[in-house]
Amino acid sequence: MLEVFRVSYNDDLFSEVRQVRQIVFVDEQGVDARDENDTFDEIAKHYLVKKNNEYCGVSRWRLTHKGVKLERFAVLKKFRSNGIGKRLVEEVLKDVQKLNQPIYLHAQVQVVNFYLNLNFVKEGDLFEEAGIQHYKMIFKPALSSH
Repeated sequence: MLEVFRVSYNDDLFSEVRQVRQIVFVDEQGVDARDENDTFDEIAKHYLVKKNNEYCGVSRWRLTHKGVKLERFAVLKKFRSNGIGKRLVEEVLKDVQKLNQPIYLHAQVQVVNFYLNLNFVKEGDLFEEAGIQHYKMIFKPALSSH
């Protein structure tokens, strides 16, 4: 069973959010912990996924001057390719679409196709963030068929 929790910075569960991000971004991808643990955690809305009694996926979003920025999508390696990332994106989009703001994210190059399949489009050139190549991607909701 897959459970999705909405977590704030002050919740006890935030330590679980931080642990998943530590494993994926710092340990696995080599991101500097100071870059990973930024001050935006305090203002962002966080999501935490639990599957089979194990916390295994996280994400967050926050408002910026450009709209709603989706960030820090991470799924533990042994849980990847099981629909957890897709479910995280869907849960976040369900919440943020109500805000009627542009929705965007910075996608690592290896997951661009994942986001393309979820109605995001690439915008601009490849750039580096935290030592990893990214593309800015904008959410373009699918038009309903007539």
